[in-house]
Amino acid sequence: MAVLIYTLCITVRTPRTYRAIPKPNGPPKPCPLWISERTITPLNNTKHLLVSAYMDQREKGLDIRIIGIFKRDSIQPLYCLFCCAGHLSRKTTPTTILQHSDNFGFPFITTDVMCQIPQNCIATHVSLLTQPDSVMVFNQTCLPIRNQKTNEKEENKLQFNFTVCISNLFGDYNNVLQFAQTLEMYRLLGVDRVVIYNTSCGPDLDRLLQSYSQEGFVEMVPWPIDHHLNPSRGWLFSQSGGDVHYFGQLTTLNECIYRSMDRSRYVLLNDIDEIIMPYQHNNLMSLMGMLQQQHPNTGVFLIENHIYTKKPLGGNETGPLHQWKGVPGFNILEHIYREEPNRNIYHPHKLIVWTISTTLSYVEMRNVPVALINVREP
Repeated sequence: MAVLIYTLCITVRTPRTYRAIPKPNGPPKPCPLWISERTITPLNNTKHLLVSAYMDQREKGLDIRIIGIFKRDSIQPLYCLFCCAGHLSRKTTPTTILQHSDNFGFPFITTDVMCQIPQNCIATHVSLLTQPDSVMVFNQTCLPIRNQKTNEKEENKLQFNFTVCISNLFGDYNNVLQFAQTLEMYRLLGVDRVVIYNTSCGPDLDRLLQSYSQEGFVEMVPWPIDHHLNPSRGWLFSQSGGDVHYFGQLTTLNECIYRSMDRSRYVLLNDIDEIIMPYQHNNLMSLMGMLQQQHPNTGVFLIENHIYTKKPLGGNETGPLHQWKGVPGFNILEHIYREEPNRNIYHPHKLIVWTISTTLSYVEMRNVPVALINVREP
């Protein structure tokens, strides 16, 4: 008798965990070719303008300071994307946006954008994005990062002792005689370099400044703010209108400080119709040497404004020298008597900045008993 035996086989499958195999990191993307060499660069997808980028590691946790002109009612989160030795950083870093307090009612304001460099990135250029994603950056413009060395020991290697920053030239300004006299006076006082931001000037002054630039005493910085905004010729929006205060004067003076920080020990922020004149020292460096010794913790020195408007020589605008006849402008050497200041009103000050100071926003300020000669034409 045959016996049939059926065997029931049950296969039980245990659940498996499927793990995605990570894709190998491809080679880093090369940096875009659009590196801005302009002094004013529009920021894509915003109403903002970028001016320059500087290495600035004095703020804890931050490495880069980008100076710009931002529309106050359109501030949005931004992200830094770096060019690291020829390749894009693999990720962006968030920014801290600092609007300057002085806006005088204008819609555009000087703004600092701070961010951190990613680890293992030797940053040479930086760009700002409106999204924390570095994928679509083929048309993004980068700014070169200046002041790569911020070591305090670099003070002894500075190229200049004293730099004067002149606020903007605009409106085809052509006061050649005053400009030449002021520049030569600063040369006598020991100034090594004068930085001038130029929107427009007259043909005679342009030839003069080109001559000073060729000898290295003047650094001309193009400032085509009128190509991007409607700059105001006044200081108050309610009176003069426009987009930005005095052709972006506050931005250029701040930019000049950082432009000079790794090259000059002291920076004087001034107008061309004003001269800082020490009356107890032969030059500005000996004055600052005394002040630094008396006030070693002071980083910014304030000089009060005094007006010289009387013309005791009278008559001839170009002065007694025959060689000055026909030179556009007026002779500041005729202005030798100071008006008595009215102590019941505020008198403006100009700044001398010690660039090695810790942080410009928090340094101690000190009033200085020095004559600021304002030689405005009456």
